[in-house]
Amino acid sequence: MSDERSHKFSEGTGFDDPYEGFDLDPPELEVNPEEVDPVDSRVVTDLLDQQSIPRDKVSVGDLIEVGLSYTRINRFEEATETFERAARFADDGSREEQEAWTNKGVAHAELEEWDEAISAYRESIHIDDDSEHAATAETNLAYALWESGRTEQALEHSERAVEIDQRFPQAWFNRGFFLLERGLVEDAVNCFDNAIRLGFRNAHVIEEKARALEELGEDEEAERLAEEAKEMRKEAEEELVQE
Repeated sequence: MSDERSHKFSEGTGFDDPYEGFDLDPPELEVNPEEVDPVDSRVVTDLLDQQSIPRDKVSVGDLIEVGLSYTRINRFEEATETFERAARFADDGSREEQEAWTNKGVAHAELEEWDEAISAYRESIHIDDDSEHAATAETNLAYALWESGRTEQALEHSERAVEIDQRFPQAWFNRGFFLLERGLVEDAVNCFDNAIRLGFRNAHVIEEKARALEELGEDEEAERLAEEAKEMRKEAEEELVQE
């Protein structure tokens, strides 16, 4: 999803240099291009299963990078499959296992598969409920719960995300959005301000803050922010056209 949405993939760690781990072309994964479409994204993951490659022969970090590569070209179904395999190959309780489950949840969310996303986020949180990825998973889980109609749980998990990492701007934005929906407008404005101060400034955030200020009767500032958000959207559209 775009940066305006409340959930995000991990940044990844990049491939090894020199690149010695998981490779798209190791001997055990060689295929006949006359028999297999080279664009078929399932080839790599299917061959991993078919060959029963030992766990110590797979770089989980590189497999996560493959999943992230799929997300960059909006191939989210393939991404979910790759992240799940990364989680299965990762050491139990490891940071990589947690990262893989979190990213799998985001990929499902991109497909609006909310139940699958929620399950993946809960897997991630179960591994370590106080880590960097836990904050991301809690934030993403809150959004998925909201989308599936479980609004009370959504607010609880957004608050948990802020408790874990007070410098995570998306968590503050989520919390502000859910508070605003419940009519706790002043608290919502404070959350939006925190998100903006931490660098999460886009049209969607500005629009939500404008909506909150309007409910507080601060019409002039709300109108100014609404115009600012409109300009931000216009600039973003122009950049897309230029690309």
